[in-house]
Amino acid sequence: MAKCTWSLSLSLVIQVWLLSLHSVVALEAGNSGRVRRTVLNRKLAEGGNMSTDLAATKMDFMEWVSYVGSKKHETGTSEIFYTSAAASGNVITVSKSGGADFTTVQAAVNAVPSNNKQRVVIQIAAGTYKEKVNIPSSKPYISFIGAGSGVTKITWGDTASSAGSTFKSASVAVNSDYFIARDIAFENSAAAPPPGAVGRQAVALRIGGDKASFYSCKFFGAQDTLYDYKGRHYFKNCFIQGSIDFIFGDGQSYYYGCELHSIASSSGSLTAQKREKPSENTGFSFVNCKVTGSGMIYLGRAWGAYSRVVFISTYIDDIIVPQGWNDFGVSSHQKTAFYGEYQCSGPGANSKNRVAWSYQLTASQAAPFQTISFIDGSSWVQS
Repeated sequence: MAKCTWSLSLSLVIQVWLLSLHSVVALEAGNSGRVRRTVLNRKLAEGGNMSTDLAATKMDFMEWVSYVGSKKHETGTSEIFYTSAAASGNVITVSKSGGADFTTVQAAVNAVPSNNKQRVVIQIAAGTYKEKVNIPSSKPYISFIGAGSGVTKITWGDTASSAGSTFKSASVAVNSDYFIARDIAFENSAAAPPPGAVGRQAVALRIGGDKASFYSCKFFGAQDTLYDYKGRHYFKNCFIQGSIDFIFGDGQSYYYGCELHSIASSSGSLTAQKREKPSENTGFSFVNCKVTGSGMIYLGRAWGAYSRVVFISTYIDDIIVPQGWNDFGVSSHQKTAFYGEYQCSGPGANSKNRVAWSYQLTASQAAPFQTISFIDGSSWVQS
């Protein structure tokens, strides 16, 4: 009898679990821990019968329970609630063509309750959403899930001049913690300015929340495309386009497998990191990335006195100024900035004429920047 009761209870629990998986991103159990759309999700979306699938998914459910139990905890709460929607089942849909909860992304964000404690997935259908989006700091645990970075895009065209500042020019501003974006593009459509132009900075996305992750996303802009403002951030398999300082800010961020694409017509800079004190843990680490495009650009400019940027195992095309790095016109930054390269390849990786104050790193010097431990990511990053 006890066995029958357990079987019935398990069935009910699994049914609740299945409901929470409907049209949300589920966490795949197993060695990889990757996020994927499960076959079961597709069956449910296509009208599959839950009761007939139940027996076949008991093993999946138990593996999922085991996975959750194995996750590290932070402040007493399983990290699964920070990085997956599977536990909450809170889904908001957006589509320009109707048939969804909202037709704009901002309306969906507005619908999320302040100070929410569970992940809310905002599923954004294919389309170009011409709007300025702001996520306030009071709304953590939000995910933007697009239909693909080639078909789902949020775009606006403000500049520092039109918006009042570079900070305010962002097409999408994320101020909350535990944000996740996947399979979506962010764009600032303002025209690329010539070097030295005033007020033409145009941010596609500004990220100022802590523990944010971006997977298979695209960022389009020219000057100041991605404002990596502050907080710990993870970027995987992303495409980031720009011309001048197109990844900038004082974030503590790890970029893995990303393509950094210059559209500079002449001169420019890939990064402008703003670490200002030696006590700050901030900096940008690029691992297994690609640097491509046009122009002759610097790998980085020292926006902050203690600016810190490292490139590891990255392919660099022939678009880099031989000196590699720039002190932002402040010679004292040469004594305090930390710019390093380790085991990079490609014609732009030639270190022969690099500035004397940059580093060709040893294995031990590169080690702190080589994994997600640089952003304390072992408990919150989905690899």
